[in-house]
Amino acid sequence: MALKDGWVSRYLEMTKKSEALFRRAVQSIPGGVNYPLRYLAPHPLYASRAEGCYFWDVDGNRYVDFWMGHFALIMGHAYRKVVDAAKEQLELAAHLGLEHEWEIMLAEQVKKMVRSVEQIRFANSGTEANMYAVRAVRTYTGRKEIGKLEGCWHGGYDALHKAVSYPFDAPSSAGLPEEVTGLTVVLPFNDVDGAVKIIRSRRLAAVFVELVPSQGAFHPADAEFVKALREVCDETGTLLVFDEVITGFRLSPGGAQELYRVYPDLTIFGKILGGGFMPMGAFGGRSEIMKCLDPTRYTKPSERSFHGGTYAGNPLAARCGYTLLRELESGEIQERLNRLGEYARRKIRGAVERSGLKAYVTGVGSLLGLQFTPSPPRSPRDTLSGMDKELAEALYYYMLVNGVYYISPHVPHFGLSAPHTEEHVDRLAELVEDFGRIVSRERVH
Repeated sequence: MALKDGWVSRYLEMTKKSEALFRRAVQSIPGGVNYPLRYLAPHPLYASRAEGCYFWDVDGNRYVDFWMGHFALIMGHAYRKVVDAAKEQLELAAHLGLEHEWEIMLAEQVKKMVRSVEQIRFANSGTEANMYAVRAVRTYTGRKEIGKLEGCWHGGYDALHKAVSYPFDAPSSAGLPEEVTGLTVVLPFNDVDGAVKIIRSRRLAAVFVELVPSQGAFHPADAEFVKALREVCDETGTLLVFDEVITGFRLSPGGAQELYRVYPDLTIFGKILGGGFMPMGAFGGRSEIMKCLDPTRYTKPSERSFHGGTYAGNPLAARCGYTLLRELESGEIQERLNRLGEYARRKIRGAVERSGLKAYVTGVGSLLGLQFTPSPPRSPRDTLSGMDKELAEALYYYMLVNGVYYISPHVPHFGLSAPHTEEHVDRLAELVEDFGRIVSRERVH
């Protein structure tokens, strides 16, 4: 009997309506889900409503949410100021297919908060923003190859959907032609010598990197590594692109780059940018690069990098994003959440030590992870290759039946939001400690 089996049985007992919805979903939706990440055996959890840092499933069970809409909901579910802005804009114009002032206001607000951004273009998701950024860096540099760090996630676009799943030398999806992925060069994460050597040996248009990879349970890039990337990119004429879809506006008003004091040529945004719940992405950076998208400067389509979209920069998403960024501009919310994150890491480390659980606590700011690896991990490779899958899955179901939700049964990682308190963190740490004691008893027997 697997360690998780008793908790899986309890999950089945408490989620009968979710089970029924899943049986219905698979008749119309492949696999019953619209994102494989959300699939959970024997069936996914179906939510009915959410408020603050809680959500309720269709069976009426309440959960403390540490997933928070893919970490987009920094102010929590149903944050009143953004909800009110959305309601008002719905009455005025949710979608026009025209230019409007809200997109200008949002662009100006991003520039105000993120010092590396001089110009910006809006898209509908982080994936889409990464896709258009790849085209832009190729246009600007005249080079074809793209560099990316292994284990970093940049969405489902073909050119960047490589070295995502472990083992990193296997395709990360079917339907990815070698003619496309062959132009993507994979670099080791947190390995200065290895990454620098590869970058110097190629003519890369850009290097794309997540500074705090979610697949590494939020173990951040070393400061030395980030600085080395900036220096070697400058040396080789390679653009440096930071994917701050998760970290942007969350770790500080200026994102993770402000904490490192290392600034990219382009930055990718998403999640928080759309107010937390409106689909929105963006890419922005140096004007010199962004001008390659300018139709007034390059009138021939063959001369400029195309970007566009039916809903790109729509007034509803732009107004929601602007409203939220104004709330985050001072940095007070991020500072409080970062302190809460430090408190959480201390509490969970203590729980791990007292219970005898073999695990390492990782993360930065309001993002944290718990890693069941044989030694302290430094990269997504360490996490994904060394994770004790039995423990990770068992913890997931144990948390679930005790009213705590996070997304991955494979890599435990958590995001804090404004409604979370020390009491929520204490409960999380208490459950980790209880789980550790259960594991110790079970594995001894």
